Amino acid sequence: MNKFKLTYSRFSETSILVEWPPYISPKILNDVLLFKNYLLKNDSESIIQITSAYCSILITYGFNSVDIDAQIASLKSKYDSRQDFEIRPQKLWKIPVCYDLSFALDLKELSLEKNLSIPEIVRLHSEAIYKVYFIGFLPGFLYLGGLDKGLFMPRRKSPRQHIEMGAVGIGGEQTGIYPMASPGGWNIIGNSPIAFFNPKLEQPCFAKAGDCIQFVPVDFKTHQEISSHVKNKTYKIESEAIDG
Repeated sequence: MNKFKLTYSRFSETSILVEWPPYISPKILNDVLLFKNYLLKNDSESIIQITSAYCSILITYGFNSVDIDAQIASLKSKYDSRQDFEIRPQKLWKIPVCYDLSFALDLKELSLEKNLSIPEIVRLHSEAIYKVYFIGFLPGFLYLGGLDKGLFMPRRKSPRQHIEMGAVGIGGEQTGIYPMASPGGWNIIGNSPIAFFNPKLEQPCFAKAGDCIQFVPVDFKTHQEISSHVKNKTYKIESEAIDG
């Protein structure tokens, strides 16, 4: 099992920031999530929330007064002396995406910039298996790692004031989907008709950090059909269990 040199620091009067080496790495992410899940399972009475990112966790305690130094010492001991952490089951989610130019506002520009045909861009984007590193920016916005280097594209110099819900974009070395209409500066190359966030559900976002995403190209007609099923609550996202 991988062990990393971690740093521990006071973040507030009731929270501690634990940081791994500052790299976007599946091995680091796996270690982050294993330690997070271990703490949630074994310290659930004292911890009210753990928020994870690429290479860190923010631990918030439920006490009005926290002995930060004592808690840091406890965290160090738990991480350094661990024998094994329970692996959380993970899933591969297959997400339909329509790359039709009526949705793909920046696909032609990306094609010219990268000297790649549109079908080649679609192939590269949809063949990759993406890792969900964390969820943020907007509720249900999945930060995905694993984009083909040939598709890296800086964010737009002038962000748009309105991006449609379900817009699939590329921003730098990442790809992602806007779960709701919002301003945004990513390069839009398609649209997914499914819902990525529903506050009425016990688990508002179906995916979790550590899960994987693969995009499945669909044509415009299929996109509209899926959209209707989503509105009628008769669409089920295809998924399969994968090794952690």
